Amino acid sequence: MPSILIVDDEANIVSSLSGALGREGYDVEGAASLTEGRAKLRDAYDFVLLDVGFRDGNGLDLLEEIRAGAPQTAVIMMSGQATIEAAVRATRLGAYDFLEKPISLERLLVLLRNAGTSLALQDENRRLQRPGPHPIVGRSKAVGRLLEEIHRAGPTPARVLIQGEHGTGKELVARALHDASPRRGGAFVAVNCAAIPDELIESELFGHERGAFTGATQARRGRFEEAHGGTLFLDEIGDLSTRAQTKLLRVLQEHELTRVGGNRTIKVDVRVIAATNRDLARAVQENAFREDLYFRLAVIPITVPPLRERSEDIALLVEHFAAQLARETARRPRVFTPEALALLRGLSFPGNVRELRNLVERLVIMSPGAGIGAEEVRAVLPPVDAAPATPGRLGDAVREFEKRQIEVALQAEGGNVTRAATRLGLERSHLYKKMRKLGWQPEG
Repeated sequence: MPSILIVDDEANIVSSLSGALGREGYDVEGAASLTEGRAKLRDAYDFVLLDVGFRDGNGLDLLEEIRAGAPQTAVIMMSGQATIEAAVRATRLGAYDFLEKPISLERLLVLLRNAGTSLALQDENRRLQRPGPHPIVGRSKAVGRLLEEIHRAGPTPARVLIQGEHGTGKELVARALHDASPRRGGAFVAVNCAAIPDELIESELFGHERGAFTGATQARRGRFEEAHGGTLFLDEIGDLSTRAQTKLLRVLQEHELTRVGGNRTIKVDVRVIAATNRDLARAVQENAFREDLYFRLAVIPITVPPLRERSEDIALLVEHFAAQLARETARRPRVFTPEALALLRGLSFPGNVRELRNLVERLVIMSPGAGIGAEEVRAVLPPVDAAPATPGRLGDAVREFEKRQIEVALQAEGGNVTRAATRLGLERSHLYKKMRKLGWQPEG
């Protein structure tokens, strides 16, 4: 049932429109002031009928707040003293239409039907234009097991914890689970918990009310509300702060949330899929992650295999990425020679599939000619120092190797950490953490 909020300080208008629209099958609520309207807009509405003049402010200001915080809501402005200036400003601010009082019910119903159709088309266009997940490419036994797990877990409402190293394709698995579920027509909302500062993560996930903190000039829906009816993918869940873990646990238990700075509960229907490159079971033992939250998230654990355990898929992945890049750049596909593929299969790829794709893209762009051979592959590989003549502690050797690889990547990218992370097939936040662990403070 479509929902409508009528914000008008004339009680007879709210009453008459509520009765007429209710008989037409709409779920209608009223608000007699801008203050009351703002309070009720903590919940989501499909449509808002909004007057311009109020004792406590201007309806156009609330229109601007709605368009910023809930752009999926269609706002129809109303006024008994309509001016061209007000109508033009309302249109520029994103109002669907502007009606003069007294309101013609017939015209209003036509506008609501048209607005509903328009919003449905916009949602469908956004869904179709959203970059779809790349297929999970591979014929190895490891990929076969992964696809079977997705096939079994996808159609269920169970929460899934996806485990795997950086660059293995955990988000692709999450999207595949979403596409295999009854929620496939709903939103798929992805959040990288490691990329959001601790002080903002709660606002990002649960939303905030106007004035909740410095800079919160208007209310904002969080990612849980955006994913209502669909799937919320929480990547790098192990980086979530203790406070956010506590609040997330409550949402998973109660299926409701409270925005930052608010006191009203909001019901949410969301399937949560989480992912991590950390050993969360060990983090629980070390009191670094809540045990009760871990068991809530890991109803079905799925592990994505690293590329070194499925090296037989490298040739297929190279062919897939080369064809994909050809489509994106409107060029003819580049052909990798058997010698080039053999060389690639012999590499360790610590950055996994992401690193392989970056390397293929670099080769496709930088290599002359139609074919890409072993020499072209060797030309783009970073130099690696020879192994030490005498054996030492394994941990020290790994540490020195990682430090050298990072130094080479930074040097190749002129000190740019973001590009160096891409070159290494790592998330920027993960590279920062690794650099600090290795003993130096990154500068940018």
